[in-house]
Amino acid sequence: MTPEAGPTSAHPRPVAVVTGASSGIGAATARRLAAEGYDVVAAARRRDRLDALAGEVEHVRAVTLDVTDDASVAALAADLPDVAVLVNNAGGAFGMDEVATSDVEDWRRMYDVNVLGSVRMVKALLPALEAGAGGHVVVTGSIAGHLVYENGGGYTAAKHAEAALAQTLRLELNGRPVRVSEVAPGMVATDEFSLVRFGGDQAKADAVYAGVANPLTADDIADTIAFVVTRPAHVNIDLLVVKPLAQAAPHKVHRTS
Repeated sequence: MTPEAGPTSAHPRPVAVVTGASSGIGAATARRLAAEGYDVVAAARRRDRLDALAGEVEHVRAVTLDVTDDASVAALAADLPDVAVLVNNAGGAFGMDEVATSDVEDWRRMYDVNVLGSVRMVKALLPALEAGAGGHVVVTGSIAGHLVYENGGGYTAAKHAEAALAQTLRLELNGRPVRVSEVAPGMVATDEFSLVRFGGDQAKADAVYAGVANPLTADDIADTIAFVVTRPAHVNIDLLVVKPLAQAAPHKVHRTS
């Protein structure tokens, strides 16, 4: 069954799990997949935000999840025997230091949530993804997983590892009914990504997008993820890179001022 076919009593809505669903791209993706015909498990640490999302959007269920905690991941998986889509969206960037002056703990945190979080989710949900008609693993990567830039060593290293994870998983699952895709956004203006990266410094966060006429939005990326997962089952989009028109590369962005 595909989401386009619509749910019936004999064919209930397929299940999509979205991690990091309490804000930004994750929340937008949960909304969009619910509209596309999925029952969405919106998973993240901030339960109050998830409950608000679930109260606002039909077919969205809130589940507390910490992708860096094995027990938390196992508890989520125990309640999901059949999963059509897993969107590994939980992630983040911490710090903008040069490699020589960077905080190793920031690197550790980025690797744990971006890479090992995805590994934990895949390990836990792979049986459910292979059940029924088969499933689809989507990694929310970044252009930082394919290019590098100064002062971004920890984040680009983590996102390169996440891209390698997706590529390796696709090889290992060849012949099994699970698709693997990476969606790699460029500059996306969300309320929290840059603010978290700069430790709550709003001025520095705002400067990232200053003068950029139309950076991508969370809804733009949700639209892209929805496109990827609603292709026919025999179609696998390996990698979809999406940037705003103003951005040619991480280091080259047209600014009007």
